Amino acid sequence: MTLTYTEEDYIKGIYHLQQTYNTVSTNQLASLLEATPASITDMLKKLKAKKLLNYEKYKGFHLTAEGKKLSVNIVRRHRLWEYFLVEKLQFGWDEVHEVAEELEHITSKKLVEKLDAFLGHPRFDPHGDPIPDNNGKITPHIQLNLIDLPLNTPAEICSVGSQSSSLLELLNHKHINIGTRVEVKRRFGFDRSLEIKLKNQPAITLSQQLAQALFVKTI
Repeated sequence: MTLTYTEEDYIKGIYHLQQTYNTVSTNQLASLLEATPASITDMLKKLKAKKLLNYEKYKGFHLTAEGKKLSVNIVRRHRLWEYFLVEKLQFGWDEVHEVAEELEHITSKKLVEKLDAFLGHPRFDPHGDPIPDNNGKITPHIQLNLIDLPLNTPAEICSVGSQSSSLLELLNHKHINIGTRVEVKRRFGFDRSLEIKLKNQPAITLSQQLAQALFVKTI
């Protein structure tokens, strides 16, 4: 099935929202895509006509099995390109999202499979998000939010909750990346900030907001 770039953006957006909500609302999608509710409604009708979406006015919508399959393929392409840009072209992890947004629309299956093989079949992108395999299977992280990590428990950063350039810039400034070793040394009840210790570095303080954007796995 051939989709326009805009249609691909919509089903990928719905897919991401469905990771949190079983049924997605027009307002939620409009906020994510920065589009007007009227344009959202028009596109939903087109996607429903292509049998990619189950949609009832005023009741919300969700992807059909075919819609989910296509959206997972888009996510796979996006995350493979992000990995390629960081690992092979030395882009910063805060620079790749917008470039991958363009590259994800290249639909050549042969190119995607050769890219995956060239990269060694990576399971996670530079932000720690799982890369679906060629069958759409996703390897989930066994992770917890940094804010919930017990004191003095060795862990490492395995994913970030947002790919906003401002967040990633802040993490770069604090020398925090995927794979960074971390221990929580103290919690401050006043503002729920954390004192953390990074490997071979002095202890630093993270705000509650920043800590909640980081996910770790114990080691």
